Amino acid sequence: NVQSGKREKVQVLIDGTDSAAAGVINKYLVQISSDLSVRLMNRSFTPPVSFVSRYLFNPELNSKWFSVPGIAVVIMAILCTLLTSLTVAREWEKGSMELLLSTPVKPMEIIIGKLLPYAFLSLCSVLIVYVLARLWFDVPFRGSHIIFILSCLIFLVGYLAIGLVISVVLRKQLTAMQAAMIVGLLPTNLLSGFIFSVENMPLGFQWFASVFPARWFMSITRDQFLKGSNIFQLATPIIAMSIISVILVSVAVVKFKGDLD
Repeated sequence: NVQSGKREKVQVLIDGTDSAAAGVINKYLVQISSDLSVRLMNRSFTPPVSFVSRYLFNPELNSKWFSVPGIAVVIMAILCTLLTSLTVAREWEKGSMELLLSTPVKPMEIIIGKLLPYAFLSLCSVLIVYVLARLWFDVPFRGSHIIFILSCLIFLVGYLAIGLVISVVLRKQLTAMQAAMIVGLLPTNLLSGFIFSVENMPLGFQWFASVFPARWFMSITRDQFLKGSNIFQLATPIIAMSIISVILVSVAVVKFKGDLD
């Protein structure tokens, strides 16, 4: 059509889940279209190419739709890692952990009792973010609530295990808090895709980001809010997050039992 002098229309569909990346992609495509149209006009006065872009899942590239679901991931990571590490470390620091272990209660029952309140608190925070996202910020939820809750529980277990490992290794509240901020907060903000797109990072950073459950849970959360993919389409992030969480729990249990022995 271009060679015959007719106007050519090009439609490009861009995934709008990541509003920042979608905007950059559209700018590049517009520039390519403009350069092509100029070259065609200079050569044969061919009418320029008509370029039309559409954003899927987030037509207006609303930044709130992109950032608000990610806040749930950040809050859960902070609560699970920071509060868990501080609570258990306080028991070690005060010497009350040995007193608790001398009771008929099993060690793992003590730890579960310590972690359950923060697990419940983290789930409540996710519920609050969900309600605010839907009612206050008008963020749609197109996915399955069952998949979302299941993913929350898997993510929750992994970060509770991280907090437990930190508390067992350090046993001091101050150092445990500092380690929790470094291990829990920084990777969640910088390597999960909350601020920077993981796909745009160097390959080494992408591999490193894949070690953290937040990288996968961030993808699942935004997907469930904006895309609504089914369980089969989310198999890769769910399986990856599950494997990482199982490894973290295993490390936490082995380390805790080893210190008791």
